[in-house]
Amino acid sequence: MSHFKTTSKVSNNQVDWSDPRLQALLRKSEEWKLDNRGAFPAQDVHVQIGWGASTPRKATLVWEAERVMVLETRFLIPQGEHVRVDRLYGDGMRTMWATVAEGREGFREEDRQNGVYVHWLHMG
Repeated sequence: MSHFKTTSKVSNNQVDWSDPRLQALLRKSEEWKLDNRGAFPAQDVHVQIGWGASTPRKATLVWEAERVMVLETRFLIPQGEHVRVDRLYGDGMRTMWATVAEGREGFREEDRQNGVYVHWLHMG
């Protein structure tokens, strides 16, 4: 026999977007720049830009999900560019093809000091 009463209650409260407290909170978060780095063990990779044979360039894989990768580079890769990402995987090399969804200069202080660019890639 349980002495705890569990109920679920759906709130019908409306958000007052003009509330000054809410506005102040939203203003604090306007400048946040989240880029998915730091929660994933970084891994050195090589990137080849375009469909043709090109010289591999060094990059760092800083985040990965099901069909998305985030890379740090010391060079800008244009949006829409096709890239080949080669990485060590176990005893061999794993190659993945992706398209650059977005690329920009890094926002962090250490990014600016080191000339880091951050790229979001869609694999497939």
